[in-house]
Amino acid sequence: MSSMKNTTSHRSLASTPSKRRFLIRMVAVLIGGMFLDGYVLGIIGPVSGTMAKDLQLTVVWQGLIAAAALIGILIGSPLGGWVSDKWGRKPIFMFDIALFAIASGMQFFIDSPVWLLVVRLLMGIAIGTEYAVGWPLMAEFSPAHLRGRLMGAMGIAWYAGFMIAFLIGHLLNEYTDLSWHFILGTSTFIAVALFLGRLGMPESPRWLWSVGRKDEARALAYKYMPEDALDDVQHEDVRKGSFGMLFSRQYWRSTLFISGFWFCAVTPYFAIATFADSVLDQYGLAGGLAGGVGLSAIALAGVVITFLLIDKVGRRVLTVPTQWLCAVVLAVIGLWTGAPAPVVLVLFLIFSFFNAGYNTLTNVYPGEVLPTEIRGIGTGFAAAVSRVGAGIGTFLMPLSMENFGPGPTMLIAAFVALAGAALSQWLAPETKGKTLTEAAAGYSH
Repeated sequence: MSSMKNTTSHRSLASTPSKRRFLIRMVAVLIGGMFLDGYVLGIIGPVSGTMAKDLQLTVVWQGLIAAAALIGILIGSPLGGWVSDKWGRKPIFMFDIALFAIASGMQFFIDSPVWLLVVRLLMGIAIGTEYAVGWPLMAEFSPAHLRGRLMGAMGIAWYAGFMIAFLIGHLLNEYTDLSWHFILGTSTFIAVALFLGRLGMPESPRWLWSVGRKDEARALAYKYMPEDALDDVQHEDVRKGSFGMLFSRQYWRSTLFISGFWFCAVTPYFAIATFADSVLDQYGLAGGLAGGVGLSAIALAGVVITFLLIDKVGRRVLTVPTQWLCAVVLAVIGLWTGAPAPVVLVLFLIFSFFNAGYNTLTNVYPGEVLPTEIRGIGTGFAAAVSRVGAGIGTFLMPLSMENFGPGPTMLIAAFVALAGAALSQWLAPETKGKTLTEAAAGYSH
């Protein structure tokens, strides 16, 4: 009887409308984090020339500053994931956005290459930490029937942030007298708004349960989560996670899949998107603002379509066939050296659309195939591996285009996409409609 009274009192803490309002708020601040991440990586391109001239940057400094955020992500994602699994999601959730706001605000006052490098590195660390805690939090609070779409929406936000930043940066740089300091610093306003929106957000009940704090977990689950969520939360194992668990007999397949899939998905994307102007120009196509924004807009459309389909048709069907298709498309571009420019453009648009679609799944799978005790560090590790791929693609693309030409360069990109397709064909599971406990425990196709 006492247990029934406690259950009733817990359930009376929150009505369905209040839970819905909380979910909307949680989704908004998490999606905002992904928008900000895309914005930061997209805003530097349009002002890079002005910035280089003002600071008298050498080619080496330009490369270091452009890569600083990616290096920061490489550091921040595994570190943030490890800390969030050890000490909880909430403190890291607040720390990373505070660090971001401070570092972004410093861009208004930078007057040396060294400080710009430091600031962009700090912002990258904050972004990496956001990857490692944001996606796990979204997975842990989302209802099973909406989880795919809500996590897919974070992908939409990233692409939208990248595209909008590129557009805003170009317009402010070309048509106003605003300094590059201010244009880069516009990310501060977004960061401060997100920090305020995150104040008072709760800890993840799943994480609390996994570390043995069951009473707190029950109270928060009843207050903030759907009525049936507590049953799944109570199926969580109470055990301490570790980095070594990622490579244990039980979880090495999950780690290999999410890391390898993410690496092969982003490597050709970052290479082609970052140098859209020069890539399109090599094929006799118009670049400039239209080229960069055009490819980004098509990519955004691919993410939106995936968002609409993911909880209806499932994960695997949106992951495996599309990677094979992109590998074929890139191979055709590479082999058909005399293809008419309009045909090449269509092929690039097809690649951008479908690549962005399965890139959305790189956000979804890590939160689903790993248990709570290593969900943060696993997501962070996979994000770090992916950024190695992004850095390799960004660094090698201009060198390969100059030394080997567009054909061989596209064949290299096709090989990377082919490797990702083969890996996903082997290991990509179907997790549609499963609870997080079921998805992590039943790693099957």
